This record gives sequence, C-alpha cells and structure tokens, in this order.
Amino acid sequence: MARGATVVCGIDEAGCGPWAGPVVAAAVIFDRSKKTPRGINDSKLLDPEIREKLFGVIHERAMVGIGIADVERIDRDNILQARLWAMQQAVLSLAALPCIALVDGDRAPILSCTVETIVEGDRKSLSIAAASIIAKVTRDRIMVALHEEYPDYGFAQHKGYGTVEHQAALARCGPSPHHRRSWAPIRALLEGILPHPEVRGESRASKDSREYAA
Repeated sequence: MARGATVVCGIDEAGCGPWAGPVVAAAVIFDRSKKTPRGINDSKLLDPEIREKLFGVIHERAMVGIGIADVERIDRDNILQARLWAMQQAVLSLAALPCIALVDGDRAPILSCTVETIVEGDRKSLSIAAASIIAKVTRDRIMVALHEEYPDYGFAQHKGYGTVEHQAALARCGPSPHHRRSWAPIRALLEGILPHPEVRGESRASKDSREYAA
C-alpha cells in the first residue's frame, strides 16, 4: 500500500502433501472500509473451531476467490503445476483483479497483476494468512464430504494425509477414485508392490498430517 497498491491480494493453498483429495487455493482481498478480523494467523497454528469461525468472518469482510485442482489434474500435470493452476483460478474467480498479489512460498502463478512471493507468507502477511484459512477450511469440508461417500478410508479424520490409519485403510481397501495415483505409495499399491517403503512406518506425509490434518 505504501508503494501505491490500492487492492492487495493474498494467496495460499492447502493440500499439497496428502495422498488423496484436491489441492485448494484461496485468494483474499480485504475490504479496507471494514474492520480487519482479529485472530487471523497461519491456519496451521489455529484450532479447527477458530478456523471455522474466522472462515465466516473473512467472507463477511473480504473478497474471496477459490480455485480447486482435482486429483486428475494433479496426476496429469504434477502437484506444482496443479497448485499454481489452482492459485490462478482463485484470483480469476475474484470479483475484482488486484493491483498486487502476495503469494505464499517461492513459486507463483502467472497473473495479470504484479506478483510477489513470500516464504512463510502465512505467518508474515495478513491477507496470505486469511487465504490459508479459507483454503484449509474449504479443503477440510471437501474431505469430510468424501468421507460420507467413502467412509472406509477415514478422510474426515486425516484429510487424505498419510497417517497410519490411512495406510491401513489403503492396504485393506486399495485406492479410491480420489487417491493420487502418481504418488509413490499409491502407485506401489496399484503395481502390487507391497508394502512400499513409505507405507512401512511413518512417512513424511504421516508426520505432516499431525500438523496439517488436525
């Protein structure tokens, strides 16, 4: 804003690490005429109940755009390209285009406005933190809905991350249509290589799940 940008957008995504489900990106532009919600922070640092409450408040006081890259796109294009595509779609779905977009991380989508990347931006930028909340809650709701359709996998609990419970469900039931077949553990199951090294013990995704799926 000090450099003259009147419409600042924050962009973040949820769901790059899981073995199942989409990647969801969010873009948030706060209405400067309204009071900024208190308590906004990196979504991973907030309790689920607080995230849900802030989700509603952010929608009331900001312009919000959502982009969703499904499993088919992830498997076809790879997770990075799917992430960037979802971010681009989130911005395009906004009612107005920003002057500048602040993107969490070190890679950004191609946009028609100025773009700046911020490593750990969800802990440094209010609008990115708000986008992280919108993306996280939106994706969690998608995974809860998938749980209703495929209850054997426990999507409502682990949100698609590679927890021990998720690994056991995969070994028992095999992959669902919403599992990422390009992921090594899922590909190993499909190829009949059991158990895959990542399925034995705790994988990186299993560790991440304690933080992201809470």
